[in-house]
Amino acid sequence: MSTKQSIYEEIIIESNDQEKTIDLRVGTVSIDYYEDIFSPIITAKLRIINGGDTIASEDSGEKQSIYNGLPLRGAERVSIKIAANSSTNKGLDFSTDATRYFYVSSISDIISDTQRESFTLHLVSREAFANETSRVGKKYPVTSTIDESVNDILKNYLKTSQIGTIDKSSNKYGFLGNMKKPFSVLVWLASKAVPESSGDATAGFVFYQTQDGFQFRSLDKLISQDPIAEYTFTEVNQSSVEYEGTSDLPSNDFKILSYNTEQNQNLIEKLRMGTYSSYRMFYNPLTFEFTSPQKGLFKLEDYAGKAKNLGQSVTLPKISSDSDVDLGKTPTRFLTGILDVGTMEKDVSIETNAEPDKYQSQAIMRYNLLFTQTLNMMIPLNTNLKAGDVISCKFPTITRSNKEEYDKDQSGLYMIKELCHHFDSTASYTSMKLIRDTFGRYGTNNK
Repeated sequence: MSTKQSIYEEIIIESNDQEKTIDLRVGTVSIDYYEDIFSPIITAKLRIINGGDTIASEDSGEKQSIYNGLPLRGAERVSIKIAANSSTNKGLDFSTDATRYFYVSSISDIISDTQRESFTLHLVSREAFANETSRVGKKYPVTSTIDESVNDILKNYLKTSQIGTIDKSSNKYGFLGNMKKPFSVLVWLASKAVPESSGDATAGFVFYQTQDGFQFRSLDKLISQDPIAEYTFTEVNQSSVEYEGTSDLPSNDFKILSYNTEQNQNLIEKLRMGTYSSYRMFYNPLTFEFTSPQKGLFKLEDYAGKAKNLGQSVTLPKISSDSDVDLGKTPTRFLTGILDVGTMEKDVSIETNAEPDKYQSQAIMRYNLLFTQTLNMMIPLNTNLKAGDVISCKFPTITRSNKEEYDKDQSGLYMIKELCHHFDSTASYTSMKLIRDTFGRYGTNNK
């Protein structure tokens, strides 16, 4: 199975002036690579142990350590290539294109003596530095859809060519950049976007980076994906057989090594956030009117069957034992604000900019429902997996019966919120944080 050792084909660090390079493969103890759907950049950590006599001093010509000889001061470029070693591990390659190189953001855990040095390199993608050195000062007109603005910021402010999937948005939004950092604007826009194929219950996007580039994805479309893999928890290992020229057996590659439930519902927090029901009151400065009571009430049950779920439909308990009213029928949060009407153009428009009175509660519902269940899971290394992917998991039910059964509530489809691909000289594995919005094995995501 693909927990075997990793093969480093290339790990090269360049000095800031790009005149010195050092091959770090021999001294690299471990590599950890990270993705998260709520993080705009990918990151990595390299743990290095070095003998010390590595690079010649410019002054004396004597051999010095990497830390002083390169020297390590931050912003050095690092190219990484890790070989594939199984059917589920295609490896990682950040070496073929300089725009995909990692950059050193900080150095920690520095230990050195006369014989040896060790330190940890914290790496980020190039765009992390571009984000800190640029500001969005442009005015975006109300005729632009949100995905058009996202593409413009990625290309003209972050200057990146690493653009993955940018989902189309149906709503238009005019705004001023106000000299904010690009990532701040992009994450802010994600909360206002509605997908082009909206079923009137699908507001809410996420902006993040994976090994395939920057992603601006609708949560509803992510949930609607087919599962990329199926993993099963079992205490039995299959016998090793010849498989495609290796000793890997697919069933072992897709075995859950360990897992734990981090969170199983947080009802009070969801009520506080207005996940199930909220009341919206917005003031229109053009007509001097407030949101009508009929339009202001938002209830989750009104969107049953419209929004996609990873599990079964959401069921909520009653307010009390002697009441027929459940927690989704009473507003638990009041949202107030001033509508952005006629502020971005010379000609006064009666159209609401981005329509927060309609979509804000939907986005709150979608973001908060995602964390109904949270699992931590470790599996054999699978670099095909990326943040935002959907996987199917089978967990055993607790029973004394010899019959193999799976828990119908906990098993099912999960989305990968974040992952870490770990590589070292003895083992390789993938750790993930999985989330989903409802319970049950079969959901309403077109399965």
